[in-house]
Amino acid sequence: MRLGLGEFTFDDDSRQLLRGQHDIHLSPKAFDLLKALIDARPRVLTKHELQQHLWPDTFVAESNLASLVAEIREALSDSARTPRFIRTAQRVGYAFCGPADRAAPAAAAASATFCWLIKDGGRLPLRIGENILGRDEDEGGVRVDSPTVSRRHARITVSPTGALLEDLGSKNGTFLRGEPVATPLSLADGDEIRVGSVVLRFRRASGTQTATWTE
Repeated sequence: MRLGLGEFTFDDDSRQLLRGQHDIHLSPKAFDLLKALIDARPRVLTKHELQQHLWPDTFVAESNLASLVAEIREALSDSARTPRFIRTAQRVGYAFCGPADRAAPAAAAASATFCWLIKDGGRLPLRIGENILGRDEDEGGVRVDSPTVSRRHARITVSPTGALLEDLGSKNGTFLRGEPVATPLSLADGDEIRVGSVVLRFRRASGTQTATWTE
C-alpha cells in the first residue's frame, strides 16, 4: 500500500519512505513503528501497546521507544512542539496526526505530475524530488541570479501528491502569497513565490489537467 504523507510517500509493500524519488532511511523498528501509527490513525497508541508490538515478550527501556519516535520525526522533518505527523499524548503514547492519502503507483504518479515556475515570462522546469532555488549552479537546481537571493535560498520538493516550499535560512527571506515562509508550506497551482526580490509563479498540471508553459 502506498500512502501520500504530504510531500512524502510511505510504501508498505517495498518498506520505503520516499521524499519525491529520494529514499529516506529508517531503521526496521522505526519503519514498523511508523506503520503501526499510520494504521491506527488517528487513535493514540499507548506506550505499552507499542512496546508489545515492537518488542513482544521482551522488556525494553522506555527510552528505546522515544528514540524511534525521534528518528521518525527527523526523517519526516517533524517537530515535537509543532507536529505535522507524530503527536505526543503526554504520559500516554503517540498518534499519527498528518495526512495519509492513497498514492498512485510510482511510475504513473511521476508521469502525471508536471510542475514549473514562471519568471519574467520564461519557464523554469521543476523535477520530481528536490529543487534548490538560489544563485548556486547545483545540478538539478533552479538558478535565480540576483544579489537579493542567497546561494541556497529555498527548496521546492515535488512529489506525486503535490509540492512543498521551504526557506533554507536565506538572508532576505522566502514569501508565499505575500507571507513569509517559516515552515514548509504546500504549493497550489498559480501561487506567487518571492525569493529575495525575485517574483516567481508556481504552475502545476496533473492528470488530465493542462496548462501552457508561459501561463
